[in-house]
Amino acid sequence: MKVAVLSPVAWRTPPRHYGPWEQIASNITEGIIKMGAEVTLFATGDSITAGKLDAICETGYEEDRTQDAKVLECLHISNLMEKAGQFDIIHNNFDFLPLTYSGLIKTPLLTTIHGFSSSKIIPVYKKYNSQGHYVSISNADRSPELDYLATVYNGLDTRDFQFYEQPDGYLLYFGRIHPDKGTAEAIDIAKKVNGNY
Repeated sequence: MKVAVLSPVAWRTPPRHYGPWEQIASNITEGIIKMGAEVTLFATGDSITAGKLDAICETGYEEDRTQDAKVLECLHISNLMEKAGQFDIIHNNFDFLPLTYSGLIKTPLLTTIHGFSSSKIIPVYKKYNSQGHYVSISNADRSPELDYLATVYNGLDTRDFQFYEQPDGYLLYFGRIHPDKGTAEAIDIAKKVNGNY
C-alpha cells in the first residue's frame, strides 16, 4: 500500500520544540512504515522519516520568517495533490485547506481534525462531509455538524519519557497553555492536593 502523509510546514516533522500536528504526523508516518506500508511524508525538507520525504521548502515558515506562510502552504498542498494518483490513500494532518482539493482527486482523503481554531472553519469541513473521511482526536473535540469514522487519541512514544516511581513535588503539564486546555484547573487541583505548588 502506498500512503501519503501530509504534515504542516510551519515546523519540521517531527518538531525540534513546538509543533504538535507535526509530531502526530511523524508518529503516524513512522507507525505506518513499521506496519509495512510504503509511506511518503510531505513536510519540510529538514524533516526526518524512515520513509520517503517530499518537500517544497527546506525549513518551516515559523523557523525561517523570511518565507510567506500562505505561499508555502499553497505550494505544499498543491505539490501533494498533483501527485495524488500515485497513492492509495492520503492522510491529511493539515487542517481544512487540503479538503478543497478532494473533489478534484480520486485518491481517498482521510483527515485527522486536530482541533478547531474557530467555528468559522467548520463550513469547509461541512462542505466535504459527504465525501471526506474525518477522525477526531477526542470525543470532546467533535463538531455535531460533522460525521466521523472514529476517535483516535494522540499517542506518545513512551520511550521518549523516563518513568520515576517516586516523583518530586511538582506538577507536570503537557500541552499548549490555552484557556480551553484546562491549565488553570490543573494548577488549582494540584494546589488542593498538595500546597507545595
